[in-house]
Amino acid sequence: MDKKNNEGYIHVIGAREKNLKNIDVKIPKKKITVFTGVSGSGKSSLVFDTIAAESQRQLNETYSSFIRHRLPHYGQPKIDTIENLSVAIIIDQKRIGGNARSTVGTITDIYSLLRLLFSRIGKPFVGYSDVFSFNNPSGMCPKCEGLGRIDMIDIERLLDKNKSLNEGAILFPTFEPGGWRLKRYIHSGFFNNDKKIKDFTDDELELLLYKSDIKVTTSDPEWPKTSLYEGLIPRIERSFLKKEEGEPTKYKKEISRIVGKEICPICSGTRLNQSVLQCKINNKNIADCVEMQIIDLVDFIRTIKDPKAATMVMAIVDRLENLVSIGLGYLSLNRETSTLSGGESQRIKMVRQLGSSLSDLTYIFDEPSIGLHPHDVNKINDLLKLLRDKGNTVLIVEHDPDVIKIADYIIDMGPRAGINGGEIMYQGDLNGLAKSDTLTGKYLCKQAQLKENIRNSVEWLSIKDANLHNLKNINVTIPKGVMTVVTGVAGSGKSTLINHVLPKFYPETIFIDQKPIQASKRSNIATFTGIFDVIRGLFSKANNVKPALFSFNSQGACPNCKGLGVTYTDLAFMDTVVNVCEVCQGNRFTDEALSYKLRGKNISEVLNMTVDEALDFFYEKEISVTLKRLADVGITYITLGQPLNTLSGGELQRVKLADELESNGNIYVLDEPTTGLHMSDISQLLKILDRLVEQDSTVIVIEHNLDVITQADWIIDLGPFAGQNGGRIMFEGAPKDLINCNSSITGQYLKKYIK
Repeated sequence: MDKKNNEGYIHVIGAREKNLKNIDVKIPKKKITVFTGVSGSGKSSLVFDTIAAESQRQLNETYSSFIRHRLPHYGQPKIDTIENLSVAIIIDQKRIGGNARSTVGTITDIYSLLRLLFSRIGKPFVGYSDVFSFNNPSGMCPKCEGLGRIDMIDIERLLDKNKSLNEGAILFPTFEPGGWRLKRYIHSGFFNNDKKIKDFTDDELELLLYKSDIKVTTSDPEWPKTSLYEGLIPRIERSFLKKEEGEPTKYKKEISRIVGKEICPICSGTRLNQSVLQCKINNKNIADCVEMQIIDLVDFIRTIKDPKAATMVMAIVDRLENLVSIGLGYLSLNRETSTLSGGESQRIKMVRQLGSSLSDLTYIFDEPSIGLHPHDVNKINDLLKLLRDKGNTVLIVEHDPDVIKIADYIIDMGPRAGINGGEIMYQGDLNGLAKSDTLTGKYLCKQAQLKENIRNSVEWLSIKDANLHNLKNINVTIPKGVMTVVTGVAGSGKSTLINHVLPKFYPETIFIDQKPIQASKRSNIATFTGIFDVIRGLFSKANNVKPALFSFNSQGACPNCKGLGVTYTDLAFMDTVVNVCEVCQGNRFTDEALSYKLRGKNISEVLNMTVDEALDFFYEKEISVTLKRLADVGITYITLGQPLNTLSGGELQRVKLADELESNGNIYVLDEPTTGLHMSDISQLLKILDRLVEQDSTVIVIEHNLDVITQADWIIDLGPFAGQNGGRIMFEGAPKDLINCNSSITGQYLKKYIK
């Protein structure tokens, strides 16, 4: 192919990152390319760890060393070369996070436009746009300093009312009997120090807790003559919460026990001072606007007809409509970014790109369908097409058939996962994929069917008057001993009901989520499951040496790399160089440890075995039972020594599931367990969930995936829509009856899917 024709492609040559098998691939520019394949097949290694990493690395090198020092460092991926690479913008599922001052309004810049609008046409005029900022001293509420909430001391946690002051009624350090701060109360002469707090009169309790600056006239020699009396609450606030005495870090744990966040009594959570709140447009102040659901705010902004505001109104409406178009109309602008889910964060990042006039960029998406009902996936698809039509290249890692169908080009990775993946199985259009013999092709053509033999329940879990967030005082019964799938559009109240309300009624509920396991880079599958102790014991016994010799965290660790297998060289503003350890060649152990064998294999060779290989190698029951569970959940391709921090969310969830496979009689909740799973992996997941139910457990799954919904014994559908327009039960019953429920959006999509 000549050079000119080559320019229409990103050409990747010799990609060897992670499990990639030295692949060459051409990706068409200014098109939508979707990367498919089973979980662990190498999609992310190619798209994120190779293409995105190299684009970011080369872009960073164009900056001065001063700026590079402050940018994230990207190591050079294992690759021969990439030709025709454009600047990549990664729109992933990482939560936006941020502190309490970061909101949907501030992150999208819509709040800046609202501030401008109120400063120009709001009545009465109270100042320019800065004054409407809760992060600016001239606009913020003086009490909460623009946070909307204040630290309040919980009296019930501060005082043991069954004790007297002498018995230690004040449950906080330095106020206990003998504590130096308690002296100011027991020597004031105001209290009977042996009287139980519960017997105090209202006036005595008020005096103990709140009264201050009172002159004390006691004859007690222990009382400092010139001191004024100060109540417990102002004393703790001054000494610990306002950090004047320099002790807050010392008692951080104790403070967190007695202090909770309460809505600020002065600004009622609006974050702004009273003067700013006086300024209104059409009877609403700026706090009223940011509290409204975005879908309602659009309607309100449209009512503003002042000719001076036309440009601002148009800009605000435009941005709000973008949020509505991707299914986020249920959010409000005052929602803190730290409370957004990964899917919501990703869609907000998408909206921020829509206003950009830059073109010829490469947008890289990580499963944009995550957390979305089929009803909302169409909206995301429209957005992806819009980005392409502006002259950009769009690369998507995805499993959802509805997203795969909008691709101009598809690259299918496989054939399997881990060491059995990393190859390109198919590249071309959708029709070709459907006819191909790949796993993805086969599953795309599979006919969906409702579960035939549903289980019936005789016992039920009961939730009464659930009204948290947007739930409308609902009563729900969940059948025991079966699989219930909870459905509904994003923001309809599913997570609130199951993740937050259910455990209040049934605290024994076990949550199997995709959150990272709190572990260091030294933790791996063998250490997490506990089989590494047994393996070290076998090596120890076979060779008559100490077990510690076979630990890369202890005596057996290579002294050069400290048992990590790699060494890190910090090059300041340049990328940190990671090299395989020259001494142990990446084996992590000392030569002595590696010289001892078990059935012909050394400890490093055993850790490099996949779960499948280890099942053939070990016949010891305490090891094989654990390995069999890992194989049952479908992660046979992972090696025993693979660090936990390199596993995907789906893989981690399956490791946690494996831990539960021998348990029975529990209540399990899984929130969107199909995240990151290929269609073929979903059938494996369903077998595991069936196994838990067969062992007399109750399984509750929050899910949008239609394959999972078809296999439910019972469905609870929330809706009809999101936010304030959700929070109601639309349907409870069997899947076969849901397809005839016209008021349920899920029912409509399920009916279409079955046909």
